[in-house]
Amino acid sequence: MDGKAITLELPAELWATLDQVAAALGIPRLEEAAVIAIAEWAARRKAELDDRDPGQRYFVNEALDELAARDKRGK
Repeated sequence: MDGKAITLELPAELWATLDQVAAALGIPRLEEAAVIAIAEWAARRKAELDDRDPGQRYFVNEALDELAARDKRGK
């Protein structure tokens, strides 16, 4: 994946929850599940901002579409 790298230290409980959800959804790597979770969180927050500035509405949707396309190519 092209982009920037960050290091996250998750509380043990959040790590376990993310691992459980990833396994249930068939996501093989916890890191991939974390990227999806961050993308979904950003999309929700962006939707809140879009209510204030509708001109920016499609920015996050385009980013999520690109992420989904990369995921499909990687499988």
